[in-house]
Amino acid sequence: MNKQSQKTLWAQVVKTGIIKSNLIPMVAGLMLALFTYQYSFVDNIWNIIFAFLGTAAVIAAAGSFNNIYDRDIDAIMARTKVRPTVTGAISIKKVLIVAILLLVVGLILLYLASPLASLLGFLGVFFYVVPYTMWTKRHTIWNTEVGSISGAMPPLIGWAAVAPDIWHPACWALFLIMVIWQMPHFYAIAIRKKDDYAAAKIPMLPVVKDRKRTYIQTNFYLILLVLSSFLFLPLSLGLTLVSLVLGLFWLWLSLFGTRKMDMKDWSNKMFVFSLVHMMVIYFTVIIYSAIGLILQAF
Repeated sequence: MNKQSQKTLWAQVVKTGIIKSNLIPMVAGLMLALFTYQYSFVDNIWNIIFAFLGTAAVIAAAGSFNNIYDRDIDAIMARTKVRPTVTGAISIKKVLIVAILLLVVGLILLYLASPLASLLGFLGVFFYVVPYTMWTKRHTIWNTEVGSISGAMPPLIGWAAVAPDIWHPACWALFLIMVIWQMPHFYAIAIRKKDDYAAAKIPMLPVVKDRKRTYIQTNFYLILLVLSSFLFLPLSLGLTLVSLVLGLFWLWLSLFGTRKMDMKDWSNKMFVFSLVHMMVIYFTVIIYSAIGLILQAF
């Protein structure tokens, strides 16, 4: 097997797509903390590097552990049955060794940034692997809510890498928005891949409950997402308005913008806008913080 094929296989094992998407909110948390406490970007460059590499490593470790444990149900679903841990293209022993090394290296790197960042990195992996992957994913419709805790750790890790603590409202705004965002996002995915989840007997909400329950629960979380925007208010009216407008538009899209569509079309629209929402929110935070840091420097 050539090097390119090996690289592609390992990319599937560590889930590079998830790594990239989760590094964005991590950087947002880090940049917002620098701006909030008026810390120098240059003076914290090593913390930034350690946080970036450490976060990538622990996310890769979590993805690898997940692939090892889930290979029985991954073999059933069309979108996952070609994963190297299912096909045997990479041995489970090798994946386990790499996962452990990634976790250890990642936690050390985060510790070099700050002990709190390392603790949060460990908690993120723990919640993803044990309460989510090994328990709730296979046994309850609330698996998405449990998994959302680990999925929202990156902004806390980024913040903790440079800040003295994580108790600022803006820090928790980033965390809570990420927690709440995951429900409508993953409900949309679950509707799109309902047959896969049903075949693997994974109790996703649309599989176990009817479409009406999924629709109602999605809108409930979108209302919470709108309300969470006001956590930005002590820091920035601009960030509050951006988050508020995006949340209201997403709620409108769910309630009215897709009224005449069937559930599949509705879920496709909801999924696409969920990505737009996350990217705009966190890139806005990054740009806002970067501009603030530049102005502070002068």
